[in-house]
Amino acid sequence: MIKLNIHEAKTHLSRYLEKLKKGETIILCKRNEPIAEIRPLPVHPNRKRPIGLAKGQLTIPKEFFDSLPDDTIQAFHAQSS
Repeated sequence: MIKLNIHEAKTHLSRYLEKLKKGETIILCKRNEPIAEIRPLPVHPNRKRPIGLAKGQLTIPKEFFDSLPDDTIQAFHAQSS
C-alpha cells in the first residue's frame, strides 16, 4: 500500500500508475489525512465466454412457459396507460 499526498500524486501520477497495474493500492491523502483509495481494476479475459457453462445444472419447470393470469396481464396494462 502506498500513501501519497495530493501534490505528490499529481506530480508523479504516471510513475504510480505503473505500480497500480502491478496490483498496488494507493491511499490518497490531504494534509496526511486519508481521503480516498485508488485500486487497480480487475483484469477481464479478452476471450468470449463459452456457451453452455451451466448445462445440466438447472431445470426450468413447464409451468414457466404457461400464460400469465388475466389479472396479472391487466395490472401491467394499467401501469402503462
